[in-house]
Amino acid sequence: MEFAYSASVEGLRQHLTNFMDSHIIPRQKQWHKEVSEGIYPVSFMKDLKALAKEEGLWNLFLPHLHADEPGKGLSNIEYAPLAEIMGRVSWASEVFNCNAPDTGNMELLHMFATDEQREKYLKPLLNGDIRSAFAMTEPDVPSSDATNIQTLMLEDGDDYVINGRKWFITNASHPNCKFFIVMGKTDPNAATHKQQSMILVPYDSPGINVIRNVSILNHHSPEGHNEIIFKDVRVPKTNILGEEGQGFAMAQARLGPGRIHHCMRAIGQAELALELLCERSLERKTFGQFLHERSNISDWIGHSRCEIEQARILVLKAAWMIDKVGAKEARKEISMIKVVVPSLLTRVVDRAIQTFGAMGLSPDTPLADLYTFGRALRFADGPDEVHLRSIAKMEIKAAKENLGRGARYLSHPDID
Repeated sequence: MEFAYSASVEGLRQHLTNFMDSHIIPRQKQWHKEVSEGIYPVSFMKDLKALAKEEGLWNLFLPHLHADEPGKGLSNIEYAPLAEIMGRVSWASEVFNCNAPDTGNMELLHMFATDEQREKYLKPLLNGDIRSAFAMTEPDVPSSDATNIQTLMLEDGDDYVINGRKWFITNASHPNCKFFIVMGKTDPNAATHKQQSMILVPYDSPGINVIRNVSILNHHSPEGHNEIIFKDVRVPKTNILGEEGQGFAMAQARLGPGRIHHCMRAIGQAELALELLCERSLERKTFGQFLHERSNISDWIGHSRCEIEQARILVLKAAWMIDKVGAKEARKEISMIKVVVPSLLTRVVDRAIQTFGAMGLSPDTPLADLYTFGRALRFADGPDEVHLRSIAKMEIKAAKENLGRGARYLSHPDID
């Protein structure tokens, strides 16, 4: 396994860092001010996106990008360090058209869309002209197991009629969100993993009712984590994505690379939290000593550095495996990073908050927002417990196949 960044990736990292330093970080205060005043999208987003596209920092994430489509077409391991850099600012990914859930939706459309669907939905997404949402999670069932979803999408003549309730639907409050990819059941009587399908639903379809934008730990996201009711929403059969009954398998294909993106962004945020922790410990004194001279603070710094490096290597391994053998074969590593990285982020941010004192809880630092993201990430794309169970099942399966290998190292006293 080779995780060293190639010369081209190193060049992109430097280019992206320079862009962030010159155009994004200086606008942080303005972004927060405009959002607090209800201005969204912010006034400068369109110009920044045009500049990023002009500089070739556009659609960095899609490995199988066609020659006539805009973007870099990087592999997962090439994209991972760039996601880390973008992750340091919550809204930065949109500037480069690398924002969730559009990235995952573009991947699905790229793999499964018809020519008509590509023209209507994929092309404007790749160009950054519109945004989209992915509607799977439901409030009434544990949606970490997608076979539980209850939304019905039943045939009626030349249409599907959709009825169901979804929530935590990212992007659904974004003014440029033009369609949903909705996952529901087209055949409740089919085999368990063949009941689900995905359908493209225009945002302005009659029967879509946005109930609320759900806040996360009382943090309001302007793009939304919405609760939505689909009531007798009618779309033509031609809007089905892929084939009927493929929904579950398609969801699994979508989640693999997406988890790499989430985790590398989180590592970038952990790096930012550690930088802030160190800078605060260098400038702040308590009882005559700088904070970094306190043994507990220096331990926090040391542990944070070790944990970030360990997590980064694990994520890069998962990215490398997806590129080499596919998401299905890398499923254990993908589950591992989803357990390790969110907890890492909240640990490092918590240490930074403690080092800042009360200021760490305020909007004067990004730490409260970083903690919120890290805590929410322990649910996004599957809760810790589901991933731990999956990892354990794979370990037990391997142990059964190799039963007795470990026992050879046991020592037993002789028994007469």
